[in-house]
Amino acid sequence: MKDRKPAGGMWSLYKMGGLTPAITSMFDVRSAQQMAFIRSMMKEQRKNSLYEISLDSVELVVFDLETTGFSPYNGDEIISFGAVSVTGSVITEDTFYSLVNPKRNIPKEIEELTGISNEMVLEAPDVLHALKGFLEFVQSKILIAHGSGHDKHFLNSALWKTSKVNLSHRLLDTMIIAKWLNPKLPSYDLDSMLDLYGVETTIRHHALEDAVMTARLWGKLLQEIRSRDVHTLGDLYLQLSHH
Repeated sequence: MKDRKPAGGMWSLYKMGGLTPAITSMFDVRSAQQMAFIRSMMKEQRKNSLYEISLDSVELVVFDLETTGFSPYNGDEIISFGAVSVTGSVITEDTFYSLVNPKRNIPKEIEELTGISNEMVLEAPDVLHALKGFLEFVQSKILIAHGSGHDKHFLNSALWKTSKVNLSHRLLDTMIIAKWLNPKLPSYDLDSMLDLYGVETTIRHHALEDAVMTARLWGKLLQEIRSRDVHTLGDLYLQLSHH
C-alpha cells in the first residue's frame, strides 16, 4: 500500500535555531494557510447531503489515532494518524500515516503499547501540520472508526486548538454497527470483533494497521447490513439512530 508521510527535513534545523527570520516568517504564513484550509474544509462538509449514496459505492476513510493517554482535556495529545481509503467494501491501496510530535512526554506504558517513543517523534510534524495532511487525504469522504468517541474527542480538540473549528465530517462507528447487528454480546472491542468476523490481526495499536483491520471489519459488517435490506447511507443512519 502506498504510504503518504509528511516531509520533516526542516524540523531539526528549526529546533536548532538555524532558520533566518525570513524563513521563520514563511513557517508562520504556512501555518496560517493550513489553518485556513482546515476551516474551509469543515465549512464545506456542513453543506454535503450524502444520505442517498449507495453503500456499495460510498467513498470512505477508515482511520485510527494513537495518543499519549485517554483524554485531550487532561493534556493528552495525538502521536500518530493512520487512515485507508475504502469504496463500498473495497479497500484501496491509498493510505496515510504520520507520526505527530505531541510537544509533551510520551508515558512509558503508551510507548510499550504503541511502539512509539519520544525519540521517534522528535522530528515529526506538530499536530497542525499532521492534521492538515490527514484532512487533505480525507477530503469530503465519510469517516469510519471503531469506538469513535475517543478519536472524535481528540480530532475535535486538535481542530479547535489549531483552527477554532469542530469536526463536521459524517462519521460511522463500526462498534455501534456491530452492536446493532449483534445485540447482547459480552464485548464489542476491536479484538473481539476481529475474532468474531474472522479478520486476521496484524499489528494492534499501530494507527495504520488498526485502520486497515477496521476497514476489513467494515467489509464484513457491510455484508450483513445489506442482508437487512439497508442499501444507502441514509438507511444505515436511520437504523443506527434507533439503537
